[in-house]
Amino acid sequence: MKINPLHIRAFHAVATFGGFTKAAKSTNTSQPTLSEQVQALEQRLGSQLLLRRQRSIELTHMGKLLYSHTQRISDEERAIETLFMHSRPQVEGILRIGADAPYHVMPIVAEYRKIYPAVDVRLSFGNAATLVKALRNSDVDIVFAPNIHDRGNLLTWELPTDRLSVVVAKTHPWAERRSIKIQELATESVILREKGSATRAILDQALSKARTKLQHTLEVGSREAIREAVAANLGISLLPENERGKDSRFAYVSVENAALTNHEYIAALKTSSQFEPVFSFCSFLDSQKLSLQNC
Repeated sequence: MKINPLHIRAFHAVATFGGFTKAAKSTNTSQPTLSEQVQALEQRLGSQLLLRRQRSIELTHMGKLLYSHTQRISDEERAIETLFMHSRPQVEGILRIGADAPYHVMPIVAEYRKIYPAVDVRLSFGNAATLVKALRNSDVDIVFAPNIHDRGNLLTWELPTDRLSVVVAKTHPWAERRSIKIQELATESVILREKGSATRAILDQALSKARTKLQHTLEVGSREAIREAVAANLGISLLPENERGKDSRFAYVSVENAALTNHEYIAALKTSSQFEPVFSFCSFLDSQKLSLQNC
């Protein structure tokens, strides 16, 4: 019985991501196409593989058995990619990477440099709007930036979802609290990033939805400056949870009634992926099992 490899890949993506929506994004395929491919596979095998829920899927017994095989196939494909990645001629050139913060980019670049030590990596930092503009203008080759919405001509990989927490000085009255309501921010002096930053956009959207206006604000142009301002008791602020670090000067408080979710992406222009340093970075990201949107 001959099975279409595309149907196997479609099933594996849906099973891996737990649904058609995320699988469609990860493979740059429409949901109807994925659904048709999985249905065709089920018909070919004569067995139901998925139980389709309203917002998720569940593997049937036969689906679990098949997934154990497709997982091994996927692992072997990655092993082959890694094998030939290491055996390629040495990649040289300049790779310009822009990021909104060092926390995601540094570990990934460190691993990349182990495989491609001859590539001259040049890092720069800015807010999300500036980074995406620089990418589209070809001023950088790769960006690490949150909440990239218009991805028409971009290759994108999704990093783990993060949330914003309120950061306060250890001497602040909220330091002993576990959570607040977003409306309580109106009574505090809030230190904000400049307009164009993702953190500022997420907070502004949540405040608008809650019909809450900040009364006292201080605008600061970098996360490092925000941390020092909070430590100096100039106010409170918001930071992604993965940027907490181990600084004992701060306490973190969750916002219980607002979805302060931060989705971080790695992105490159589709047209730039033909250049060797960019292609090598795309291949490296694939080998790291990141949630690939399109490559």
